[in-house]
Amino acid sequence: MWKMRATEVASAVRSGRISAAEVVEAHLERIAAVNPAVNAVTALLAGSARSAAADLDRRRAAGEEPGPLAGVAFTVKENIDIAGVPTTHGVPRFRDNVADADAPPVARLRAAGAIPIGHTNMPDLTIGGSTRSQLFGETVNPWGTIRDPGATSGGDGAAVAAGMAAIGLGNDSGGSVRGPALCCGVTALNPSYGRFPMEHRVGGRDPALASQLFPKDGPIARSVGDLRAAFEVLAGTDSRDPRAVPAPLDGPAPTGPVRVAVTADPGGLGVDPRVRAEIERAAGVLSDAGYAVEERDVPALPEALHCYGKLITTEFGLSWPRIRPLLTDDSARHMELSLRRQPPVSLPDYVRATADRHRITSDWLRFLAHYPLVLGPVSTEPPGDVDGQPDEEQFLRFALAARLCTVTSFVGVPAVAVPTGVSGGVPMGVQVIGRPFREDLCLTAAGAIEAALGTLTPVG
Repeated sequence: MWKMRATEVASAVRSGRISAAEVVEAHLERIAAVNPAVNAVTALLAGSARSAAADLDRRRAAGEEPGPLAGVAFTVKENIDIAGVPTTHGVPRFRDNVADADAPPVARLRAAGAIPIGHTNMPDLTIGGSTRSQLFGETVNPWGTIRDPGATSGGDGAAVAAGMAAIGLGNDSGGSVRGPALCCGVTALNPSYGRFPMEHRVGGRDPALASQLFPKDGPIARSVGDLRAAFEVLAGTDSRDPRAVPAPLDGPAPTGPVRVAVTADPGGLGVDPRVRAEIERAAGVLSDAGYAVEERDVPALPEALHCYGKLITTEFGLSWPRIRPLLTDDSARHMELSLRRQPPVSLPDYVRATADRHRITSDWLRFLAHYPLVLGPVSTEPPGDVDGQPDEEQFLRFALAARLCTVTSFVGVPAVAVPTGVSGGVPMGVQVIGRPFREDLCLTAAGAIEAALGTLTPVG
């Protein structure tokens, strides 16, 4: 059962062909078998998962509606609240930080019949390029050809790819669900700003502007169909998050071929030939599927990257004296390099950066009015490992490689990462970007790519 797609599990549980209890036991057995080597699941919720499954089976037997994701096992990143479980953020300071209630996306998945089965690993306070925390150590990519599971939601990417859960719930402020999707050979959705309700307070503190705008919770799954099922459940409003809006799940149907801007090398800063080949491959699939494909670069990329850096480092700079003592030298290095590359700016410069974001977002919306979809790389470099801590030159290279993730988080548009194949034993993939609140178009295009090129997981 751990190999089944989330939609297959839900259908089988809803019909009574299998029980939610059987699904949970299958995933607990799978976690026991592979997690000692992968180290993705940090807190196993065996007792509560069994209890939730038994309750769901009782309600279904009594004729109650069990929900669209009935019995589906899901994992949750260590910085997202699960009621009654510590939200540790990977650091000793929050080891005993027990959540009073589910975060909105956890509550929505649970209400749909899905069952949380564990927390998953992340870098200390999401600061860092590798999935390694003080409390739980390093998560290893289950593919076995590289160690890195990709970005800060790597625990969920690894868990889903290895069959420990059908869906993972992570977050992304510049590639942190799309990076694990690329490195682990799975799919991920970074939604529009305001699409999903979230709760991102740390230590009771409300997030500042950049932390309100850029990080978005998003699902990771092994197929685009499962991603769409999770999207339909997660979308909506919650009184705890004033950002979330009641936008329709689907927009108007296209009246003709959907235009796709293809950018293999965003901004012309360089792209690995293997990555370019995957973009061209996916573009060919979309062209064959009836999309109007055209090579075109995205707007305002250098300005967006510069403005993103100003907003992030200025806000982090204010709180860095409080955050730095919670980190090790290794886990602090990523942010220290960021602060060195882009020092915090003055208040007038910060205010100007907020105005620049407005202008750049307008540029993107005008571009997307003509090209409803953009096809590009998650990273302009293929998945791989770095020995030890990256130096400043390597840090800059990796940051620029993920530039299309950064700019799309900056302007708040949705993107779906989807695998395209394997090169040298390493999974490869692309992302499909769309207009705000047109996740439906992104998912449909990603589904066409998946239908032509297949799925890669579970592995191991």
